Amino acid sequence: MIMLNNFFKLSQHNTTIRREIVAGFTTFLTMAYIIAVNPNILAEAGMDKGALITVTALTACVGTLLMGLWINVPLAMAPGMGLNAFFAYTLVLGEGLSWQTALGVVFISGIAFLVLAAFGFREKIVNSIPRSLRLAIPGGIGLFITFIGLQNMGLVVQSDSTLVTLGTFGPPVLLGLTGLLVTLILEARKWRGSILTGIVVTTGLGILVQEIEMPAAIISMPPSIAPTAFELDIAGALRWGLFGAIFSFMFVDLFDSVGTIVACSYEADLVEEDGSIKNISKMLGADAIATSIGALLGTSTTTTYVESASGIEEGGRTGLTAVTVALLFLAALFFAPVIAVIPGYATAPALIIVGLFMFRNLREIQFENLEDLVPAFMTISLMPLTYSISMGLTFGFISFILIKLVTGRAKEIAPVMWIIGIFSVLNIFLTM
Repeated sequence: MIMLNNFFKLSQHNTTIRREIVAGFTTFLTMAYIIAVNPNILAEAGMDKGALITVTALTACVGTLLMGLWINVPLAMAPGMGLNAFFAYTLVLGEGLSWQTALGVVFISGIAFLVLAAFGFREKIVNSIPRSLRLAIPGGIGLFITFIGLQNMGLVVQSDSTLVTLGTFGPPVLLGLTGLLVTLILEARKWRGSILTGIVVTTGLGILVQEIEMPAAIISMPPSIAPTAFELDIAGALRWGLFGAIFSFMFVDLFDSVGTIVACSYEADLVEEDGSIKNISKMLGADAIATSIGALLGTSTTTTYVESASGIEEGGRTGLTAVTVALLFLAALFFAPVIAVIPGYATAPALIIVGLFMFRNLREIQFENLEDLVPAFMTISLMPLTYSISMGLTFGFISFILIKLVTGRAKEIAPVMWIIGIFSVLNIFLTM
């Protein structure tokens, strides 16, 4: 007890071991859905689902331990929503890359993230992007993954005449909608772990109506990571045509992590009197390291989870909260047989709810200002319509620069933004 108190500085943070462990359980319950959702998404890219279950939990464990043991903060990490969809649906299924090459792209983006940190470029990039685009990016990703969730549920299907149309209301759709309703009700009632509960309820109902087969066992040894571990193709990812993808992974991870860290730091008393955040460079460094490790093991970009705020609200203030979360992810590995039978329509509500959360901050965009509206609208609309996060970013950046030029306000474009704009134009030509 004394050792834990001294290592995590519990007394200095006015907290207790019990409070930190309870906070860790709370955070885990709110983000444990990723163990089921991430494998379902990445399996669409042709990867082994069993290995993905293990890799998802291991990556979450390693990243969260970095936060807990190295930086002593109550933040948790795991493969990020949105970026896993970009990996599977844009790079692999959309552009025809092998999943091995796509992992190489993720690995390089993580290393580039670290390099940016070493030379202090991260802050310059963050400051150069207009606020309207910073708000539009998560909104566009939210709409994109909601679209994917509706497809996985079967509510939206392909149409030769209109591209998409309403699907047939068979058992998968009805079960998926039931899970979505349950999740929304629980979320409205502030139920901890509402997304995870929705997945469990939908899967349970699927078993009852015999849409899902019962697992052969409840507990077993974790599936091997051999099918995905160290299979990344770094050489294949080092070509000009994939620069846009590397930039997109790095860029979205940067803003996702910065936004989450800033929001959670105020609640966790990690903000200095001058407004700076304690150890933010280390936190972002841990994020980049976890991304690179995750790519080596076989998963898409790892990022800091906003669900960490739930544990902070329960009183978590130190790395002991994060360590608790990490250990729970390890324990979850032994329930892989149950996780493996969860179908796509059971995790679809999770995609829709997360998309909903990512979309709601759009209200802060100044829509009456055309210079804010046009780039934001292009970003938000083109992510789902082109089935590509990077294309949404590309057209958002270009439209921002163009509208500043035609209105005679080119001086308001930051130097770094010009560089981003040039690479955005190159990204269009290289992907045509």
